[in-house]
Amino acid sequence: RRPGRGGGPNPLVRFLIRRVLTALLLAVGITLVTFVLTNLVPGDPVAANLGQRALGDPAIVAQWRAEHGLDKPLPQQYLLHLQGVLQGDLGTSQQSHRPVLDDLAEAVPATLELAGTAILISLVAGVAFGVIAALRRDRLSDHVLRVLSLVGISVPTFWLALTTFYIFFYRLQITPGSGRIDPGMSAPPHVTGLYTVDAALAGQWDVFSSAIGHLATPALVLALYTIGLLTRFTRSAVLEVLGQDYVRAARAKGLPGRVIMFRYVLRSALVPIITVAGLAFGSLLSGTVLVEAIFAWPGVGQYAFKSATTLDLPAVMGVGLVIGAVYLVINLIVDVLYGVIDPRVRLT
Repeated sequence: RRPGRGGGPNPLVRFLIRRVLTALLLAVGITLVTFVLTNLVPGDPVAANLGQRALGDPAIVAQWRAEHGLDKPLPQQYLLHLQGVLQGDLGTSQQSHRPVLDDLAEAVPATLELAGTAILISLVAGVAFGVIAALRRDRLSDHVLRVLSLVGISVPTFWLALTTFYIFFYRLQITPGSGRIDPGMSAPPHVTGLYTVDAALAGQWDVFSSAIGHLATPALVLALYTIGLLTRFTRSAVLEVLGQDYVRAARAKGLPGRVIMFRYVLRSALVPIITVAGLAFGSLLSGTVLVEAIFAWPGVGQYAFKSATTLDLPAVMGVGLVIGAVYLVINLIVDVLYGVIDPRVRLT
């Protein structure tokens, strides 16, 4: 490894420092965008929270606006909101009357467990199917996998969730119902907020089994679209690498096919695949509203939906900030993985 000019940090370190500083500026921009868009939503939060009867009393309306800071100009409201965010205070939910940060601390692990399981299933199945389709190009298995991936991309997730829940739970009764664990069971001791992990750490294997059963169906439903996307993208990426000169040279040297696939082809193809996987994971975290509603999964999706329908402005802004932060972190992780996988990124 060659150090940077003048003996300073190498180019990858300098790049990561720039990305971290840029991410901090983007985080401030996210707070501004979420605040502006939330306040542009048509509707009166006073009417949504107090009801039409209370609107007839100006004293009650004025008191409510003063308590929630809505009587101040918008620039001052934003500065107060930004000050609270920097201090770790996202405000108080107008519905639950609890700190928004506490509500999100309960909802985010549930969505993270669901989306994390879905992306793991998608990566294993999507990359494997894509490699098989590329190696067996224009054969029957390739055509079958391409058709299945197209179906996975085309089928609406909410329709698949409804159909799966109706057939496998209501009609056949072979999958658990809604929620994260069976009714009557107590949640495992809170460590990470992930029921499967917390139950395993506590040695509560009955709760662990129940959590796995409840997690499997919605995770598979969420993973279907991403599996189709990764299958098609992996196939294209692998086919592009297979046509490179260094792969032909490796074959000419007589290297085993397994070595060529894992050390040459798949490693080079992983850079664009990681990009798609990172964006897909962010989409899963922020787009689980309907699946969580169908399976009664108490995650960020349900929390955001309830907050939006009741014009709970602090909660809506808190959700927007969390989702934006998730995308920033995922993009930063993807940039780090670029340098780990591809040495050319470390040098440039």
